[in-house]
Amino acid sequence: MKNFVGMFGKSPVILTEGSMVERIRRHPSIELDPWIAHAGLIYEEKGREVLKQMYGEYIGVGRQFDLPFMALAPSWRANPERLRQSKYSTHAHVNRDCVGFLKDIRATYGEYARSVFIGGMMACKGDAYRPEEALSQEEATLFHREQAEALAKSGVDFIKAATLPAMSEAQGIGSVLSSYDLPYILSFVIRPQGTLLDGTPIHQAIEAIDTETDPPPYFYMINCVHPSIFEQALNHEEKYSDKLRTRILGLQANTSSKTPEELNNLEYLDTSEPEEFAELMVELHRRFGVKVLGGCCGSDGHHILAIAKRVKNDFVV
Repeated sequence: MKNFVGMFGKSPVILTEGSMVERIRRHPSIELDPWIAHAGLIYEEKGREVLKQMYGEYIGVGRQFDLPFMALAPSWRANPERLRQSKYSTHAHVNRDCVGFLKDIRATYGEYARSVFIGGMMACKGDAYRPEEALSQEEATLFHREQAEALAKSGVDFIKAATLPAMSEAQGIGSVLSSYDLPYILSFVIRPQGTLLDGTPIHQAIEAIDTETDPPPYFYMINCVHPSIFEQALNHEEKYSDKLRTRILGLQANTSSKTPEELNNLEYLDTSEPEEFAELMVELHRRFGVKVLGGCCGSDGHHILAIAKRVKNDFVV
């Protein structure tokens, strides 16, 4: 924990990975479990190789450009309810095994391994693009505790709950994660109007969670939207708050400007050129102080590489 906090405080730019699940979904010979997504691949020989290749592609960029890297375990959908319905239900420690799998990858990076920080990944219970499916705060506190406990005990450097569409479930997850002696991050899906998908203004959601939880999230992120959506949201007059600039410090962005709903289950890959994407991401770092830069739907190693090149060319890091 101390190493992660120290790194974050002194590093102007931190890389994180690009798309994982969306890329694997399009893989010609890999089938994602419909319940726990890529978590189950760690138990399949071919799945492990694909995951190793993708993680290596992303972490390798960090090593090439000597930038710290936040790697996220494939535990995103491995909550107890989904695990019980998946074909991997006989595996007793899926979250721990996901973290262990990523630790083994990190161990192959020699001295650079000290700059790779592993996060346990969580998500909302339901569809990330349907805020009406979100749990209440009380329900979320009960539902997410088991997975949070497993990740906290697995030796992660931090925990990240991603693709959160609604304030109520984010509040419950924050309440759970605040009980562990670990930095934790909440990452929202947002609208260009400056709201979460459930309509809550971003600054109101952050203010409420920061006030209610002790300790509050180490910082917040946005994921699964295009950089232009991020920019519009933070600049929206009615929802703007100076606090957003000091609390939203990371973005894993889509390479398409389509809405999350439009991208969900899209039959073709809608993306943009890596250099164009990198220019937008680095501009957000410059204007808004976003220091964790990575990709979501449509991105791959070329996009993360383009970000790293621009960072090294434009800034002293």
